Amino acid sequence: MLASAVVASVYVWPLVRAMPRYDALRLLAAFHAFRFLGMNFMVAGFVSPELSPDFASEVGWGDLIAATLALISMAALSWRWSIAIPMVWIFNVWGTLDLLNAYYVGATKIQNPGLFGAGIYIPALYVPLLLVGRVLVFMLLLKPGLEAKRS
Repeated sequence: MLASAVVASVYVWPLVRAMPRYDALRLLAAFHAFRFLGMNFMVAGFVSPELSPDFASEVGWGDLIAATLALISMAALSWRWSIAIPMVWIFNVWGTLDLLNAYYVGATKIQNPGLFGAGIYIPALYVPLLLVGRVLVFMLLLKPGLEAKRS
């Protein structure tokens, strides 16, 4: 998590805070459009057959919904729909809560991380990147005075 936060603060945040708000939010949403990777937990052979199917389903479908909300947010931002900013709020709140829930359930209910099989890279690498990305989106949404930079 620390490495993700450092890279974001040094390289990503200076770039996105200088961009027009809609463009910056669209760029960050694009990264989250790949949340469908969590559906790999439901693929036979990708994870151990002993991994709880309830956990795999919860993670997989939660990620698919998060990816779909990211894509809708990207469209709303691109076409400057009046619901663009509320849509980004929905996308970001849902995605954050879903990530935190999956991380919590995985850490407290899955006793053997080896059950994740090839999917171990998701909580080890991808989730910290996604969480830091979520924080950047919240920072842009909460930053006053950005409406003038909408372009």
